[in-house]
Amino acid sequence: MTDTDHLGRPIVAITGTGIATSLGLGKEANWKALTAGVSGIHEITRFSIAGMRTTVAGTIDYLDMEDSSAPAMAEKLAGLVTEEALAESGIGTPGDFPGPLFMALPPVEIEWPHRRALAAAAGVNEGLSYTDLIRAGENGDFAAWYDRFLFGSVGETLAARFGTKGSPIATSTACASGGTAIQLGVEAIRRGECQAALVVGTDASVNPESLIRFSLLSALSTRNDPTAARPFSKDRDGFVMAEGAGALVLESLAHARARGATILGILEGCGEAADGFHRTRSSPDGKPIVACMQRALADSGLTPDQIGYVNAHGTGTPENDKMEYVGIAAVFGDRVASLPVSSNKSMIGHTLTAAGAIEAIFTLYTIRNGVLPPTINYETPDPTLPVDCVPNVARPAKVSHAISNSFGFGGQNVCIVVGAAPE
Repeated sequence: MTDTDHLGRPIVAITGTGIATSLGLGKEANWKALTAGVSGIHEITRFSIAGMRTTVAGTIDYLDMEDSSAPAMAEKLAGLVTEEALAESGIGTPGDFPGPLFMALPPVEIEWPHRRALAAAAGVNEGLSYTDLIRAGENGDFAAWYDRFLFGSVGETLAARFGTKGSPIATSTACASGGTAIQLGVEAIRRGECQAALVVGTDASVNPESLIRFSLLSALSTRNDPTAARPFSKDRDGFVMAEGAGALVLESLAHARARGATILGILEGCGEAADGFHRTRSSPDGKPIVACMQRALADSGLTPDQIGYVNAHGTGTPENDKMEYVGIAAVFGDRVASLPVSSNKSMIGHTLTAAGAIEAIFTLYTIRNGVLPPTINYETPDPTLPVDCVPNVARPAKVSHAISNSFGFGGQNVCIVVGAAPE
């Protein structure tokens, strides 16, 4: 393999990865559980679920956190996976990463406990107004809150800790955010702006307010047991919220080879398409999803026949799975019934902003280890979705090229093509 692709651009290699999900912390724990078909979905214990329609999630309960707010947990997770990715890559020195940081982050908002604390500081029992917030801020010691709830605070903290170069880029494109962050890193290397980039997707948004919001959208499963996530199954009834983080060290292939790095895989192509059809729904004709995958394939220089596996967005909502099948059928034609298409979310839940990064890493592991992760809880096939979802049990398979789909609310769609490391 040369150091440039079919368009003469630098080939982008993956030299380090780190991951944390409800299945555990680290690559080995996650891959072992994922291929064993273990569910990380369980009853929520971090806060009261009394009166909730949905009471399960893929929460991460192994962190020792005094502050369990979403941004604090997201930052903690991001730090842990970045440490693992940098250790595997061996790039740079501690606190001195030789490239920029691209982050996928959820919207950062103050949560109910913080609002109650502000109300108490303002001496208000109910009906907290904007004026009350200002008065509370003036009278209390909330400087740390101000820093925390700035949108870019997580990225800024991580950039300072790991010594990335330039201002961190924090993006939030709903459930496509992780894929978007990867694409930004790939494009920066291809344009010659840097020789290496750190990409991190992180999300810890399982809190009462978020749970209620998604429930009001009728987007969540109400099965309320570890089998709640049922992608592509006829009895699927919604997605399961989850927490997690994934980090990737990206380098130009030439740079990685020059320093003797181990090449884990290649990021061969990226494609995106936004339709803006609806705030939550996909366009019923599936055109944006089709365009997203077609653009990724064109970017990679591959044909559909060269793809051996699709890591589906596969949320388990009735409409998303249907539209993803329509898109895959349009792109892969007659192969749609035999092409393996499985969903990690059946085990880890939907990690929202982090999903694109986490699932791209699992796609890389699929290629490196020659094992297709299963779609668990697949008990009742949907005759309108005749896909090979690798039902319930992992399957050995040699795969050289695979794609990972991420489709977000608001019509944000990203597809990543991952290839095997050069021999």
